[in-house]
Amino acid sequence: MDFESITEFLANKTIFVTGATGFIAKILVEKILRIQPNVNKLYLLVRARDAQAAHVRLQHEVLAKELFKVVREKWGANFESFVSDKITVVAGDTSYENLGLTVDQLKEMHKDIDVVINVAATTKFDER
Repeated sequence: MDFESITEFLANKTIFVTGATGFIAKILVEKILRIQPNVNKLYLLVRARDAQAAHVRLQHEVLAKELFKVVREKWGANFESFVSDKITVVAGDTSYENLGLTVDQLKEMHKDIDVVINVAATTKFDER
């Protein structure tokens, strides 16, 4: 697939991304928002105890990063509005059954999601 095909493919799609605060996912989310503002929605799975904690992690560990500078500049004062329209943060954990989500959450997401991108990982640096 060439760049134009990928951009066209992402248009009007709802994408579920696991591991949203990880290195690869940050790059992926930024790239999607930058090249295809017509993406329908990004469900971002963030490991957290609840929705509020997931939202805080997304703000601090993803959206506040220098990586999003170009997207921030492109949208200017509308950046927060654009992001809140495009991103739905989901508190969960890939190590739990059903990602730690409720049946209602799964049903709602299932009817919307077109693409799943799994980039979740657990990284431990052993200083041994």
